[in-house]
Amino acid sequence: QIGTNRSVVQKMSENGSEQKAASSWKSFLAGGAGGINAVIFGHPLDTIKVRLQTQPEAKTLGVKPQFTGTWDCLRLTLKHEGFFGLYKGVFAPLVGVTPLFALSFYGYSLGQRMQSDKPSSQLTVKQHFIAGSFSGIFTAMISTPGERVKCLMQIQTESSQKAKYSSSIDCAKQLYKEGGIRSIYKGTCATLIREVVMGGVYFGGYEIIMRWLVPEGKTRNDLSVPRILLSGGMAGMMGWIVSMPPDVAKTRFQIAPPGKYKGVRYVYLELIKTGGIASLFKGTTPALLRAFPANAAAFVGYEYTMKLLNYLAPNY
Repeated sequence: QIGTNRSVVQKMSENGSEQKAASSWKSFLAGGAGGINAVIFGHPLDTIKVRLQTQPEAKTLGVKPQFTGTWDCLRLTLKHEGFFGLYKGVFAPLVGVTPLFALSFYGYSLGQRMQSDKPSSQLTVKQHFIAGSFSGIFTAMISTPGERVKCLMQIQTESSQKAKYSSSIDCAKQLYKEGGIRSIYKGTCATLIREVVMGGVYFGGYEIIMRWLVPEGKTRNDLSVPRILLSGGMAGMMGWIVSMPPDVAKTRFQIAPPGKYKGVRYVYLELIKTGGIASLFKGTTPALLRAFPANAAAFVGYEYTMKLLNYLAPNY
């Protein structure tokens, strides 16, 4: 109703709840700070998500699946690999996520500025959605190799006879040796689709929820930490719900041996043929459980870093 209820929109504009286009360099730095928070709080459940997404369809093979669900996967991982088993492959996203989130918020800020007549212009929810989708173009270029390495590391379980990769760096080295830069960037198109879809809903959703939560007579700068946590967490969940199918296809494509799929569309066809539409949403539970704390922490890091930067450099 925000987009259709004129009185609500007018009220939001009056109390300053609408966000203006942010400084690009400030968005870059603040986004990086938020990214570090996101990895620390979100990686364990990301590991669970990837393991569920990549296990074979049991009914197709006629065997019992390795994991029966989210909690079973968590239980077995902790039992056989300990707590740090949940952080397998964390090096790649930790190194990549800081610039990834930085670029995401930079692209979002740039997308805002491209649609505004002047820096002080107020943007609509639709414009925030477009700016968020635009940010996905930036993030896909850096997230693809990190996702490739992360997924290959995460599917290595303790039950494997011998781990092929000893570390994230070793994985990247072997991939480059096997197929050069093309191998490291396998799944770029699939990742781009996921990032564009997620970015629009992620930033657009955050803006909608933030506007709802601004108290009467206050501005978004007056929002408390719990309200920012709620806005960021819900935005993260919204983004993941709509981007699960392209994420599942991306993961399958990136961990597949060379030559198995001619393209991403063949992954979709195989998934639907063997497991129906439901197979496109494998790993949704851990993804949503991860999305809330990870993105809540990310936006708190972003908002408070922006406040600090605005205090230190108010005119830039």
